[in-house]
This record gives sequence, C-alpha cells and structure tokens, in this order.
Amino acid sequence: AVKLVESGGDSVQAGGSLRLSCSASGLALGATDVGWYRLAPGKPPGPDCEVVSFVRRDNTRYYADSVKGRFTISRDTSKNTVYLQMNNLNPSDTATYYCAAGRIEDSARCSVPGGYWGEGTPVTVSS
Repeated sequence: AVKLVESGGDSVQAGGSLRLSCSASGLALGATDVGWYRLAPGKPPGPDCEVVSFVRRDNTRYYADSVKGRFTISRDTSKNTVYLQMNNLNPSDTATYYCAAGRIEDSARCSVPGGYWGEGTPVTVSS
C-alpha cells in the first residue's frame, strides 16, 4: 500500500522558516508528480484548498504567486522524499499542509486524480 507522510510543521513567528518533508512508502516519488497543498484553519476541503507548489516528473516546478520567492520545492530520490523549504513566513501561511503524489494537471485546484495524499502537517505563523 502507498503511504505519504508529511512532517516538519510547527509554530513559528513571522519571518521564520520551516522545512516540510513528504516521505513515501510503496511509491517512488521520483517517478511521479508531487505537490504541496494547504488548507487554512476552519476551511473545509474543497475550493478553499490552495495549490502551493508542485514538481513534475520532468522536474519542472510550479509555485503559487503567494509563495514565489519564499518557498522552494525539492526532491531527494535517494530518500524518496520531497521537501518544501518555506522562508520568510507570514501569518497568511498558517494552514495544514498536505502532500500529494500522482498526475498533477491542474495548478488552480487541489486535484490529483487517482493520486495519493498524506494526512497533513500543521503550520502556524504568529505575528
């Protein structure tokens, strides 16, 4: 069975940094698209889910405008892990962050048809 596990979420002050990790078992993350998504507190899954960043199989990367220049997605195939380095965090980055692996075709919606999702890791940024 495929399992994705996120880690690295924490509470930090504005301006701080965190590195989130998405580790997989049963799936080679180097052979698929992997994305990071977030859902702000109190928001139900659905249209309020925000696409943060993703890296495709061919290593092309996408970043939401809200995180460009602050977040960096990377992949370590030797550890079967995808990272999201988050710098200069601000309170609007507060959310539960999820990773997903599969075929990512939509940069506007949290949609990975037939893909796999982790259970999320919470990030809280205080001002």
